[in-house]
Amino acid sequence: MNDDSTAAVGQEGSEGGRSLAFDPALYRLRRAMECGINLLKGGRGMATRYDKLAVRYEAVVVIAAINQWLNAL
Repeated sequence: MNDDSTAAVGQEGSEGGRSLAFDPALYRLRRAMECGINLLKGGRGMATRYDKLAVRYEAVVVIAAINQWLNAL
């Protein structure tokens, strides 16, 4: 890396930069969570819901998860 890139890595906040520490286990968990959410949103039934009650939205999420689980069998 050149000197400008090295200096940018250490900057925080809106100035940008990236974290110096990389934890593979934490990254693996984050990726698994993002992939799971993307699978649920794939049906479009959950992604376009605008329910007033959280209970109804949670029910749609549970049904979508069960549907994905049954399709994987």
